[in-house]
Amino acid sequence: MSEVKNKGQDAKAASYLLTGVTTDEKNKALQLIAEQLLADQMIILEENKKDIERGRENGLPEAVLDRIMLNETRIKDMAHAIHLLVALKDPIGESLETIEKENGLLIQKRRVPIGVIGMIYEARPNVTIDAATLSLKTGNAVILRGSSSAQASNMAIVQSIHTALEKSALPVNAVQLIEDTSRETAKELFQLNDYLDVLIPRGGKNLIETVVRESTVPVIETGAGNCHIFIDETAEQKMAEAIVLNAKLQRPSVCNAIESIVIHEKWFEKYGVPLLKNLQNHSVEIYADEAVCKSFADAKLATEEDWYNEYLDLSVSIKLVHSVEDAIHHINKYGSKHSEAIITNNDQHANLFLQNIDATTVYHNASTRFTDGFEFGYGAEIGISTQKLHARGPMGLHALTSSKFIVHGNGQIRN
Repeated sequence: MSEVKNKGQDAKAASYLLTGVTTDEKNKALQLIAEQLLADQMIILEENKKDIERGRENGLPEAVLDRIMLNETRIKDMAHAIHLLVALKDPIGESLETIEKENGLLIQKRRVPIGVIGMIYEARPNVTIDAATLSLKTGNAVILRGSSSAQASNMAIVQSIHTALEKSALPVNAVQLIEDTSRETAKELFQLNDYLDVLIPRGGKNLIETVVRESTVPVIETGAGNCHIFIDETAEQKMAEAIVLNAKLQRPSVCNAIESIVIHEKWFEKYGVPLLKNLQNHSVEIYADEAVCKSFADAKLATEEDWYNEYLDLSVSIKLVHSVEDAIHHINKYGSKHSEAIITNNDQHANLFLQNIDATTVYHNASTRFTDGFEFGYGAEIGISTQKLHARGPMGLHALTSSKFIVHGNGQIRN
């Protein structure tokens, strides 16, 4: 039996064992994982260093290296996120609906685990912890398949998880990592229907599109982050600049950073060039339409591809529009349905934007950088779902559950 099928079989068996564990037992396991992460942090950092060195040798961009990189602060943040997760209410067993029929049947709808979750992701080793701990809190087993660029880090983290689980009431096989990162194992995971209940990709556009296209296992699609900010005619200059700089610069390599700025032409006439100079002073490369290029000589003429591009680095596209309706049309055409923002003092325009933009999260006068499970109070997230079925937006505990109808009777039969 192949490694993938073997792990699938073990995960399925573990998922049945997880249905019998209590909330206290799950929380204790999570606390042990947080403690073990801190105890093993020097080992994890040594393995992470190998990934970074190998990435540099292979010419990986700095944005990708930043996503791979771990340090003591990031590991402490991971442990802190686990403690927040422990404090959250366990959704499993929650009563969603109760129906009492005239014939005496009592029908209850309860929240239950999904079963076995497959997670395929790129670069970020913190996803290993997020996916494992969210799955365990919701009573799910999880099979992890990271990328080769972070494999040493992922293996070290999973070893810490296993060490912690050995001290707990939860089965060690509830969290497993596929160590072979070849395309063949990925394709096998895509078709592991006998063992996987759902597959969640998290990474770049190519990975997500490949999984959606080739998987026979049901997929929760987490989207790339081609996020926009629209600066309306009435936007305050200082607020607009502060939000744009934060959304682009605070961490350019993540999916909720902005990749495109749509600007009302009247606002641009007054404040556009100073904004672009400010971006340029922060080493941002600017791709823009013809109208912007005429006013700002250092801008490069944007291609059609630029409007769709998720740069994940210090690059941004700039588009001028005549109205909020034009902005909505542009964003809905080129956006990835992730996170979009409007900066305006016009409530009517704000409401029009918030209502008509097709995205998981829309903002009025705030940075898109808040689209995150931690910021939304979920403790962590397993990804940002950009689809509309089952889950949408940052996926916390509830997104990793399903439901079951439980029917109590006293001898009823159907006529």
